[in-house]
Amino acid sequence: TVRHERLTRRHWTGAPPAANLCAMSLTVRDLIAAARTRIREIRPAELLELQQFGCPVVDVREPEEFAEGHIPGAVNIPRGLLEFEVDGHPAVRYETAEALAHRARPVILYCLSGGRSALAADALLRLGFANPMSLDHGILGWEDAGHPVVSPVRALHAAASDPAFAACS
Repeated sequence: TVRHERLTRRHWTGAPPAANLCAMSLTVRDLIAAARTRIREIRPAELLELQQFGCPVVDVREPEEFAEGHIPGAVNIPRGLLEFEVDGHPAVRYETAEALAHRARPVILYCLSGGRSALAADALLRLGFANPMSLDHGILGWEDAGHPVVSPVRALHAAASDPAFAACS
C-alpha cells in the first residue's frame, strides 16, 4: 500500500535521530575496550579466592554454551537477559536472580573469552553495582590455567558408556 511504502521509505531513508548525528560508528572491539577501562578484570586464582567467600559467579553465555561446560558453582544468566534479571523485569517473570540481588556485593561474570563479560560488568556498573568483575580471558583462560569445568552433557555421555550404568537400565 501507499501508506506502507511511505512508512518504509521514511524508516530506511530518513535522517538519523539528532542524538546520533555527532556519534562516531564503533565496533564491538571498541565497546569492549572502553568497558575494560571502567571495570575490574580478575585472573582465575582470584576468582577461586572470592568464590570461597561466597562471591557469586555468573556465566553470561547462552544456555547451550553453559551446558557444554562451566565453572563449578556458576549460575547461568545469558548476556541478553542480565539487566532484566537485576530488577525483576516482566521479561523474566518479575523475578530477580539471587546472584544479582545485592548491588553492594561483588559479583564475578565470565563468558568464553572475556568480551561479553566485560560488557556485562560495565552494564552492572552503570546499574549501580559496587564491584562487578570480569574473568580475564573467560572460561578459555580458566581452562588454560588448569582449573576444572563442570559439564553435565559430558558427564551424561560418560555415564551412558559406563557398564554399571547399562546394567541399571
